[in-house]
Amino acid sequence: MQRRTLLKLAATLSAIGIGRAQASPSPSIHNKEPITMDDVIIIGGSFAGLAGALQLGRARRKVTVLDTGLQRNRFAGRSHGVLGHDDKPPSAILTEARQQLARYPAIKMVNARADNISGTIDNFSVLTGDGEIRSARRVILSYGVVDQMPDVSGYAENWGTSVIPCPYCDGFEVAGQHWGLVWSGPQSMNQVRLFHDWTDRLTVFADGHDITPEIRADLAGRRVPLVDGRITEIARHGSHGATIKIDTGPDVAVDILFAHPRTKPSASLHDTLG
Repeated sequence: MQRRTLLKLAATLSAIGIGRAQASPSPSIHNKEPITMDDVIIIGGSFAGLAGALQLGRARRKVTVLDTGLQRNRFAGRSHGVLGHDDKPPSAILTEARQQLARYPAIKMVNARADNISGTIDNFSVLTGDGEIRSARRVILSYGVVDQMPDVSGYAENWGTSVIPCPYCDGFEVAGQHWGLVWSGPQSMNQVRLFHDWTDRLTVFADGHDITPEIRADLAGRRVPLVDGRITEIARHGSHGATIKIDTGPDVAVDILFAHPRTKPSASLHDTLG
């Protein structure tokens, strides 16, 4: 084959992409332009969000944590059952966690609310409450849930002190005392059975629910008083104690009241992402 023919064939193959591939230019090591896109933006800076930031920071990923400081357990005086941090205030645990993350230069903590997320993998944009737009290749949603307080006087005011949701979190500190339980449905019977691990003194408040005869008989067999009527007010007395006001009868005093309000996500950014 003549040289001219070979040159024409090489040119044709190159034109349709079969010729020798062109090497992509390598980024210059002298390029000083700052990188504006994070590897990950974490929305929510409580226990879960900071745990994620720790692992990403150790992997040398560039991470920004957006946090409003409104963690769910901020109403609790102490946090229990967290190995290495038992009986510490939740705020103290978070402060220590942030101090530990400060040794990782790739992690940035920002006190801001995320208002909107747009984009897709490798190109997400997060709009913050102060109007700033931040970009990242990935987004972690760790904003958790918020408790929905019922419209009962004293309920929200005493949440986390005299009114609590979890015996594993705070039951040990009030074991053997007089407990109250706000009935929230048939599943509350599981709580009645469970509470006997901590106390033999329990009063159940129907709070307007229709309690079946079978459940009433079960409670009576366990010597658990049932107070009918709807709760109208919760008044605190002492460091741990609540007086429950009922619309159809006399007040009832307990040392601690367990209740399980409904929860909802503390933000709706997941809806934006579909």
